[in-house]
Amino acid sequence: MAETQEQPWGRADETGTVFVREGDDWREVGQFPDGTPEEALAYFERKYVDLAGQVTLLEQRVKRGAAAGDVAKGVASLNEALAEPRAVGDIAALRARVAALDTTVDELTEQQQEQAKEALAEAVAYRTAIVEEAESLAALEPAKVQWKQMTAQVADLFARWQAHQHDGPRLPKAQANELWKRFRTARTQIEQERRAFFADLDNQHKDAKQRKQQLIEQAEALVPKGADGIPGYRKLLDDWKQSGRAGKKQDDALWARFKAAGDAIYAAKAEIDARDDEEYRANLELKLALLTEAEPLLEESDLDKAKSTLLGIQQRWEEIGRVPRDKVKSVEERLRRVEQAVRKLDEEHWRKNNPETKARSEGLASQLTEAIEKLQAELDEAKKAGDAARIAEAEEALEARKLWLNAIG
Repeated sequence: MAETQEQPWGRADETGTVFVREGDDWREVGQFPDGTPEEALAYFERKYVDLAGQVTLLEQRVKRGAAAGDVAKGVASLNEALAEPRAVGDIAALRARVAALDTTVDELTEQQQEQAKEALAEAVAYRTAIVEEAESLAALEPAKVQWKQMTAQVADLFARWQAHQHDGPRLPKAQANELWKRFRTARTQIEQERRAFFADLDNQHKDAKQRKQQLIEQAEALVPKGADGIPGYRKLLDDWKQSGRAGKKQDDALWARFKAAGDAIYAAKAEIDARDDEEYRANLELKLALLTEAEPLLEESDLDKAKSTLLGIQQRWEEIGRVPRDKVKSVEERLRRVEQAVRKLDEEHWRKNNPETKARSEGLASQLTEAIEKLQAELDEAKKAGDAARIAEAEEALEARKLWLNAIG
């Protein structure tokens, strides 16, 4: 090699020996005999770039909140690497950057310890909230609990506990054990009460099933009686409603059998009703004819004629007998309307002809007649005088007295 290569932070001589400048001194960092001085210097400059990259990486880790212990290890490793590095560059600047990182370790340690305390406090609060929620569920009255919902809630609490235990901060052993003991106790109590509840429910279902099977047997025994079995079946139906539940699947199957017996009984009655309705259809035609005869009485004003006609119709009505079941209400209502009209006519006749009422009405009528005559005279005088106010007043009073007189007959 015939030349020497020099840069601000390093140089290489013709033998391939490379030196780095540190302050006012030059320190040999190595040789690169198989290349030019430029190549030799470039090789050790790349070594410097590698070291600088390690420093930059550690700085970035600090900014991202790396653990203080990991940062301290990184600083120690870089200090060792920068003691007499076989590299060319501003070594002092790298050492200064590492020293700056070293001073942040204590601050980082204190900061992270405080964050760890806060995280631990939050973790304890979170676990405690889970425990308290489990304990509040355990305190509920078993008979009022919706167990399907309760089971889902407890499973969710346990899943949250496990997830927090896996992902959250590690709690002190004594504290973690105490919280777990409380959670386990509440969970165990809930499970015991759930089992007791469903064991009791199973017993209730068995008793209800047995009672319903007995009712089914009694209902099926009524089927041969046909329509005569209806009163007995109705009583069994009342007993069925009081027999409790045997579980949805069992209840559906048991009810299907019980209802089938009832359907057979009522089907027999329906056959009888159908025969009766056919038999009574002629009676319906007769009663409809009677109604045609009776309904003109709705407008009748002669009381004696109305009462006599209605009495004859009522006698024939009873003699005719029953009509089809689906027509009973309509024909009976039509006859009731006629009866009510005649009754009202009778009451009105009595009101007008009652001696006591008649005497009062005649006395009042006499008074009203005198008042009308007087008011008529006053009206005539007002008209002669052309007094509009008196005319209006007299006409109003006169009209009222006339209406009253007409009302009492």
